[in-house]
Amino acid sequence: MATTTSTQTSRFVFLAMILAVSMTFIDQTIVAIASPELQADLSLSTQQGHWVINAYLVALAATFALGGRVADVLGSRRVVLVGIAGFAISSALCALTPNESWAEWWLVSARVAQGAFAAVLLPAAIAIVFASAAPERRGKSLATFFGLSGAFTALGPFLGGYLLEISWRAIFWINVPIAVVAFVLASVVGVADARRDERIDWRGAVLVAAGMALSVLGFSQSADWGWESPATWVAIAGGLVLLALFVVVERRTVIPLIRLDIFRSAGMRVDSLVLFFAMMAFVPVSYFLSIYADVSLGLNAHQSSILLLQFFLGYLIAAQVGGRIFDARGAKPAVVLGCVLAIAGFGWWADNVTTLTSHAQTYPMLLAGAGIGMLMGPVSADAVSRAAGASYGEVTGLNQTVRNYGASLGFAILGTLASHVFSDRFKSSLTGLGLSDSEASKVAKEAATGAGPESSSHGSESLRASIEHAAAHDFALGMRAVLIAMAIALAVALVAALRHPGDRPAVEAGVDGD
Repeated sequence: MATTTSTQTSRFVFLAMILAVSMTFIDQTIVAIASPELQADLSLSTQQGHWVINAYLVALAATFALGGRVADVLGSRRVVLVGIAGFAISSALCALTPNESWAEWWLVSARVAQGAFAAVLLPAAIAIVFASAAPERRGKSLATFFGLSGAFTALGPFLGGYLLEISWRAIFWINVPIAVVAFVLASVVGVADARRDERIDWRGAVLVAAGMALSVLGFSQSADWGWESPATWVAIAGGLVLLALFVVVERRTVIPLIRLDIFRSAGMRVDSLVLFFAMMAFVPVSYFLSIYADVSLGLNAHQSSILLLQFFLGYLIAAQVGGRIFDARGAKPAVVLGCVLAIAGFGWWADNVTTLTSHAQTYPMLLAGAGIGMLMGPVSADAVSRAAGASYGEVTGLNQTVRNYGASLGFAILGTLASHVFSDRFKSSLTGLGLSDSEASKVAKEAATGAGPESSSHGSESLRASIEHAAAHDFALGMRAVLIAMAIALAVALVAALRHPGDRPAVEAGVDGD
C-alpha cells in the first residue's frame, strides 16, 4: 500500500513539473514560427528578429548554472514557484510590446527575463523529478522527462500555427493560464524542499554570463558589423577570455558555481560535447525553416507550422525508440545511431532544399528529426545521472548551460552564415538580371537584413518577378549552407559519441565510477 502511494505521489510530482517546464520548451519553437509576422508588425529587421529568439537562448545559457545553485541553496520547490511566476509575468510583458520605435528593446528585454526565469525553473524542476522517483526508476524517469520536453518543443509549431490566426501576441499570452495551473500544482506537490547552507558564487555567475553573452554577440552581429570590424573580434575574443577566466576562478573558489571536477568523468565530457554540438542544429532549425518557408516557399505561418511538424514527427517517434535503447543498453548505442541518422537527414535535406517544393523536404526532415530525437533523451539523462557526488540541481544546471550555449552560439553562427551566403548569391543574381553593381549591392543588403526583397520599385513586372524568384532560390542556397553546417556539427557530435565509455552510471547513488 505504501509503495502504491509513493508511486502515485511520484507520478503527481512528475506531472506537476512537466507542466511547469512545458512553457519554457514550447517557447523555443513557437516564437520561431511567429518570427516573420512579428518582424513585419513591429517593423523589425531580420537581425533584430534574430535577437528576439537568441536573447532567450543566451539568457538561458548564461544563467542556468546560477539557477541550479539557487535551487540548491533556497530549495527546489520554492525556486520552481518563483520561476513559474517570473516566466508568466515576463511572457505577459512580451505580449504587451508597444508598437513603437523602441519595440525591439522592450521585447528583447522581456525575452531575456523569460530566459532567466526559465533558467531558474528548469534545474529545480529536474532535481525534483529525480529526487521523487524511486532509485531504480530514476534513469527511466529522466529519459521520459527529457522525451516529453522534446514533445513540448514539437508542440510549439502546432500551437503557433493556430495562435497566429489571432495575433503573434497570443503566443506569449498562452503561457499565463498554463503558468497559473502549474503554480497551483507545484504549490500542493508533496516533496521535501531540501536546502544547502552554502554561499552562491556570484563572481562566477557574472563571469560566465558576460563571457557567453559577449561571444554570442560577436558572432551574431558579424553580419552587420562585418568580419573586418574590430568590434566583432573584440566581442568574440573578450567573451572567450572571460570564459577562460571563469574556469580559472572556479578552480580557486571553495564553493564554485560549477564544480569543474564533474568533467573528470569521461562519460560526462562526452555527453556535454554531444549536447553542445547537437543543440547547435536542433534549436535553430525551427527559425531557419520558418523563414525559408516564408521567403522561398511562400507559405503562411500555419503552413510553415505543418512543415516543421514533419521534423518533430520524426523526433517524437525516434525518441521512444531511443528511450528503449537507453533502458536496455545505456546511452552510447542510441546516441551513436542518432548522430548517424541526423547527419544523413540534414545532408539529404541540404541536397533537396533548393527544389523549392515542400513535399521534397518531407522525408529528409523526418530522418533529421528522428536522428535528433533518438539521441537527445538518452544523452541528457545520461549526463544528469553522472552527478559524481554533486547535487542534481548543480549538475542539471551545468547540463542545461552546455545545451543552451550550444544552441545560442549555433543560432548566431548559422544566422551569419545564412545572411552572407544569401547576400552574396542574391547580388550575383541581380547583376545577372541587369542591375548595376551598386544597386544590386543595395537591394541584396536590404533583403539580407529585412524580411524579404523589396522588388516593387525595380523595373518592369517581369523583372520584379525574376527578382522575387531569384530571392527565393538564393535564400534556399543560404538555407542549404545552414543545413550543411548542422550536419557538420552533428558529425563532430558523432566523433565525441564514439568515445563514450559505454557504461551505465549508478544513478541511485549519484556517483560515477569511470
